[in-house]
Amino acid sequence: MSVKNAMTADFLRSAYGGESMAHMRYTIWAESAKKDGYPNIGRLFKGIAYAEWCHAKNHFNVLKNQVGDSTVTAGAIFGHTNIVENLQGAINGEIHEVEQMYPVYLETANFQEEKDAHRSFNFALEAEKIHAKLFQEAQDVAKNGKDIGEESIYICPICGFTEIGDNVEKCPVCGAKKRSF
Repeated sequence: MSVKNAMTADFLRSAYGGESMAHMRYTIWAESAKKDGYPNIGRLFKGIAYAEWCHAKNHFNVLKNQVGDSTVTAGAIFGHTNIVENLQGAINGEIHEVEQMYPVYLETANFQEEKDAHRSFNFALEAEKIHAKLFQEAQDVAKNGKDIGEESIYICPICGFTEIGDNVEKCPVCGAKKRSF
């Protein structure tokens, strides 16, 4: 893997920064959810935090030949209040990635013929669509003072695809087999 174009490299760094911050934010919100009596929403935050780590790892690995210091500018949502507001922050972040960030990054990588970057951005985009939906469903339940169910949460370690329940034999995004989840 190697990146030839400066703009794609900058987008990879930005995405790496954003995914890294999402990983930490969701880890913090997972602890808060558990403490506030929402252990299953906490598990959802923790699972999706792992998916965000997978995205950051993919972006970082595409940049493996870009050695040296770099300032990384990435948008981030801050705040730590209650379960409904934390879920709204997660929803807002995921929607931003789905509707604004990753479509631009994907088009740039495609235009610049950066296949590895395109793959990494696509994996993240497809997973973020699911994350937004799962966070919205969790928020709908939390608004009524309830927790989500105890179903298992499966995360693809290759692309971050996230599935609730035992409903997938292989990853629909990257093709990884279920046993690797």
